Amino acid sequence: MAAKSAPFSPGTASVPSTQVELAISCRNLRDRDVFSKSDPVCILYTKDFKNDTYYEYDRTETIKDNLNPDFIKKFVISYYFEECQRLKFELYDVDTVDGPLEEQDFLGKMECTLGEIVGCGSKLEKKLEYGQVEKSYQIFNCFSRGSAMDNGKIILRSEEVFACKESLTLQFQGVNLDKKDFFGKSDPFLIFYKANEDNSFTAVHKTEVIKNTLNPTWKPFKLLARVLCNGDYDRAIKVECYDWDRDGSHDFIGEFTTNVRSLLKGPGTENRYQAINPKKKAKKKNYKNSGEIILMSIKTEAIHSFLDYIKSGRTQLNFTVAIDFTASNGNPTNPTSLHYYNPYQMNQYAAAIHAVGEIIQDYDSDKMFPTLGFGARLPDGSVSHEFALNCNAVNPYCNGIQGILQAYYDSLQRVQLYGPTNFSPVINHVAKFASSVQDGSHYFVLLIITDGVITDMNQTIRSIVQASYLPMSIIIVGVGSADFEAMNILDSDDGLLRSGQQVAQRDIVQFVPFREFIGGQYSNNMQVSQAYLAKEVLAEIPEQFLSYMKAHRIEPKPLTEN
Repeated sequence: MAAKSAPFSPGTASVPSTQVELAISCRNLRDRDVFSKSDPVCILYTKDFKNDTYYEYDRTETIKDNLNPDFIKKFVISYYFEECQRLKFELYDVDTVDGPLEEQDFLGKMECTLGEIVGCGSKLEKKLEYGQVEKSYQIFNCFSRGSAMDNGKIILRSEEVFACKESLTLQFQGVNLDKKDFFGKSDPFLIFYKANEDNSFTAVHKTEVIKNTLNPTWKPFKLLARVLCNGDYDRAIKVECYDWDRDGSHDFIGEFTTNVRSLLKGPGTENRYQAINPKKKAKKKNYKNSGEIILMSIKTEAIHSFLDYIKSGRTQLNFTVAIDFTASNGNPTNPTSLHYYNPYQMNQYAAAIHAVGEIIQDYDSDKMFPTLGFGARLPDGSVSHEFALNCNAVNPYCNGIQGILQAYYDSLQRVQLYGPTNFSPVINHVAKFASSVQDGSHYFVLLIITDGVITDMNQTIRSIVQASYLPMSIIIVGVGSADFEAMNILDSDDGLLRSGQQVAQRDIVQFVPFREFIGGQYSNNMQVSQAYLAKEVLAEIPEQFLSYMKAHRIEPKPLTEN
């Protein structure tokens, strides 16, 4: 059952946000065998957006004679919030083991995105599609035990792969350590080692050096539990104590072993360790120890991921679009205009909406998105920097990405492109809603698409600084060929924004010029450009999201069984 493999380009892989394990079950599959039941296998395909082609990623085991299989083998796939990861699941009845796919009987398929799976909670159920019904299958139907119209369903359960989600803050002190320096005492420090599967040890942490003392107290330090023990709390941890020497020939004082499970019991006799020097112990009959190392304190802290909040139902993402209707975009009826409507090719505004919205929509349950415009003269003659594209100020929501695009195109027929380019009104609009729900139940993402330099820069900076304390992120996509240098001020990767005496709590802005994703390595394919654009502008959202939750000490809800 050979299949096409995905092309590999060395050095192009990116670091995944996390890994997700997918468990596959099916119910009421078609029975394609005459004298027994089907022998199903599930094949997972992932789509390469560069060439719009599906490639086989992995496949389950084959289960004999079962129309309701629960596959033992799981699919583990890297999850990227910033990408639209399209998946296809195909079910086959295996008739010839190790034979080509063409020799197996097709049972059904289902296509979705990985974001849809993790965004719906812990379980996604969908009907299997059969596709085009071949004549040979129509003949076969008379022998089928199942309904000709029912292909059964596939059930997907997702779980984040994370060996251990705790960090440990530890503090130790030494008592009566051996004196190693001729003209002084000792300059002790500790090295912590994790045990490897081959029983070797790898250093994972070194404390600071405490000068000229036999009774040091080291500063507290924090380590991820998975770094210290790979998530196995019974795995050995070795700790060595040394006397620091300037030339690097540190003198060994003593060592001991422990594990995380013992450390978690806290200060006490069980965590008072003898520092043993094996060579001295072998030579001296009355050797007791080279001092003691004592656990002074231990504190555990849960490390939550973006998916912990989404999958638990703790938080829903809310997506708002704001579109620049200033005159610098050019007359929409002119093919050179950035707002020009071409039935065969989306303009950059529409492409940005589609690229980002296609991913965000998987995390919004009702798929209703408020859509605003700014910089236009309205039919009543007023100039607005915060108007609803659907002409309903009370209910500016559009139904899905297509609803946003339709409202955008309709607005171009009703309003006059004007100016200036003010961002602060639309930022304040979303911030007003974000300020009303700061309990972690909602997180707001504002997409601003613009062609020019901001006119109200000071007011915009002030609005962003204030919004940085709210559950909110801002994506700015620059279209056209304008000079966007000033935008880098807002995308404060080099330091937090400041407005007067107030400093932003966190970085919430990501700016990307669309022109960097058109042509060159991205070809002239708008679909490819959109995919790269979405990946770039959404990459920081999970970290910005987590920074808000951590700053406000908001925990995800415990997962409940479905």
